[in-house]
Amino acid sequence: MSLAAAIDGRSTERAERQRALLAALKPVLPAESLLWRDAQLAPFECDGFTAMRARPLAVALPASEDELVAVLKAAHALGVPIVPRGAGTGLSGGAMPHATGLSLGLSKFNRVLAIDPLARTARVQCGVRNLAISEAAAVHGLYYAPDPSSQIACTIGGNVSENAGGVHCLKYGLTLHNVIGLKGYTAAGEPLELGSMAGAIDTAGPDLLALAIGSEGLLMVVTEVLVRLTPKPALARCLLASFDEVTKAGEAVAALIAAGLTPAGLEMMDKPMTAAVEAFVHAGYDLNAAALLLCESDGEPASVEAELAQMRAVLERCGATRIEVSRDEAERLRFWSGRKNAFPASGRLSPDYLCMDASIPRRRLAEMLQRIEAMQGDWGLRCANVFHAGDGNLHPLILFDGHDPDQVRRAEGFGAAILATAVAMGGTITGEHGVGVEKLGSMCVQFSAEELKAFHGVKAAWDPSGHLNPGKAIPLLNRCAEGGQLWVRGGVLPHPELERF
Repeated sequence: MSLAAAIDGRSTERAERQRALLAALKPVLPAESLLWRDAQLAPFECDGFTAMRARPLAVALPASEDELVAVLKAAHALGVPIVPRGAGTGLSGGAMPHATGLSLGLSKFNRVLAIDPLARTARVQCGVRNLAISEAAAVHGLYYAPDPSSQIACTIGGNVSENAGGVHCLKYGLTLHNVIGLKGYTAAGEPLELGSMAGAIDTAGPDLLALAIGSEGLLMVVTEVLVRLTPKPALARCLLASFDEVTKAGEAVAALIAAGLTPAGLEMMDKPMTAAVEAFVHAGYDLNAAALLLCESDGEPASVEAELAQMRAVLERCGATRIEVSRDEAERLRFWSGRKNAFPASGRLSPDYLCMDASIPRRRLAEMLQRIEAMQGDWGLRCANVFHAGDGNLHPLILFDGHDPDQVRRAEGFGAAILATAVAMGGTITGEHGVGVEKLGSMCVQFSAEELKAFHGVKAAWDPSGHLNPGKAIPLLNRCAEGGQLWVRGGVLPHPELERF
């Protein structure tokens, strides 16, 4: 069969699958909630990981649980893959559509259902923005602590899928530590409740709630979340420290933790990243510093002042060349503005960047930064670093031009090398961005074939048909033979005839 004939055959098969899916969904969804024309599908081709794209057969945007269940049951009956999608801010391709599947947009599930100030909880639908929870709880003097940099746009359902963190997760924990219960559905439309939506401190049986959080949409479609709210501290102040060597900043992070301090936030930026964000937000950063540390203390005023004094003493011993402490709330927010805008500011450095998400033991932070600096020479590409230093979650941004195939190849190789180094240091390939499609190859570096087989067993127990976000996070076992590398050029996979997703 000629290539043209094969392409025509696939096109015909796709059209037939699309017609069958639309015929099943049109009776259960309003016309405006079902997208299927090419122009309508284009915005859903990828999430924040733009290196790979796929166009689904259709996008369903249910507005009620009845519509959602009807969509799930219709797609399941046809054997159509389902990919849940929140705000599309994910950075690993977890919401990338299946080329013969349905993208399930959950943006209309956007209501704050209840806030209980006595129990300090909020019950919200999955499409509620992270920051909107804190805005709704503010009248009670409460807020939702996990604060990813995308909190103005990302949704709580997406946070649950990725187990998102944020700059304050060192003290207040990840999504996992702030969710009490989940409601949702299996791929077949069967209802699930995990943890306790009533707010009970414990539930009978195994802890499936912890398993579902961070499962990247492979196990269930989340519709409601009961989150834990935190009292707003009486005072928060941020200390900004400059270092003339990146390794000194890394060693200072380990020294702060070793001193028994738990900052509300402990973040780091190297010189290239500092320059980029300063030009973007004008935060007043020290542009001569090789690295900056942002250390925050919050609580009662007396305890904040005491903790800041301890932080200053440790940082001075570690060689800080300049230390500033925010004088008021406006200055504190200005100090944080650069860190919060690090990713968009990186667009000033390069046409494209690849954001890694490795985690390592804190004590090896300085060593890892030295390794990344050496890798820049190995791969012939620059790398700017910004990360949650307090918990060892690195976000190296590899800078490249996506129009140059060789730079794309080198960027992917550089990223895979960073992840492999993190694993060798006793760390992991992801801390909060997830595996998605970006890190499928690196899963084979992190885990053995037997471990991957066990993961497939968990997936099968929840989703026997394998139609819920198929292929994401858990690579097909035979992919490990490729040595942990997934090379993508121009958004096109090699050997496209092989089943992957």
